Amino acid sequence: MHVGSVCNLQHVKDAISTARLVMDHSTHTTLSGLQATAFAQEMGMMLTNLSTPASSSAFYSWKEARCQPNFRCHVSPKAAESCGPYKPNGANQLYAHSANGHEGHSSVSSTWPSRQDHDTIAMVAIDAKGNIAAGASSNGASHKVPGRIGDACVAGGAAYADNDVGGCGSTGDGDLHLRFQPCYQVVESMRQGATPKQAAEDAIQRIVKHYPLYVGALFAVNKDGNHAGACHGWTFQYAFQDNTLTAPQVVTVQPVKRQDCTSQHDRQCTKLKVKPTV
Repeated sequence: MHVGSVCNLQHVKDAISTARLVMDHSTHTTLSGLQATAFAQEMGMMLTNLSTPASSSAFYSWKEARCQPNFRCHVSPKAAESCGPYKPNGANQLYAHSANGHEGHSSVSSTWPSRQDHDTIAMVAIDAKGNIAAGASSNGASHKVPGRIGDACVAGGAAYADNDVGGCGSTGDGDLHLRFQPCYQVVESMRQGATPKQAAEDAIQRIVKHYPLYVGALFAVNKDGNHAGACHGWTFQYAFQDNTLTAPQVVTVQPVKRQDCTSQHDRQCTKLKVKPTV
């Protein structure tokens, strides 16, 4: 299995091409920041200014709107009212949040991501020899905290593939995807005998159980080319094409409903029931 990725890549437009260079011309899995930029330049990639009139306008509008949306929480001044600079709130509040719940993340997830707030693209391809490749690329969440790393550059988060099983791609809340690695989970569920649909829905439910306001989606394809998608918080569409089609076909996926789990039944709700493979 070969993997290459770049995180926080700067001044290079073609991030996924740079990730391929990491895979093909190093024994590392991931490079990040300005060091990733230096590697890309060394490998022949062109440096460029990634700012555009549209992105500059969006930034200044965000500043004028008191930096909303804002991904900071438990800070002073309040992130919902100010652009900072910020300081952490008292230690007691911080520890209570860490121990007791996810209110901070859930409040952000109720309004993010939208179609305008992210741009993740994930793909899975199977060639004539049965080799399976997966990839993902993203600018990340709009107005993220500088330095934030999303799921696109972490194998198993936004994309994953195994020739013996199949592949997966995802989009949506990359911070939550990093915590649950849904595409890795999808492939492992299919390895245990789940259909693409079962595996996709199970991975979504694992997230929704802990984050009811989660917004995201994924698609799964097994090594035989059977595919399905699952989503929560929006209606999701993905496209596929095989050698029987002359053009891509679009599949629309309706959001799953959260399983009604209580504390005494959580194990039953999250357990994926599949027939074992022989």
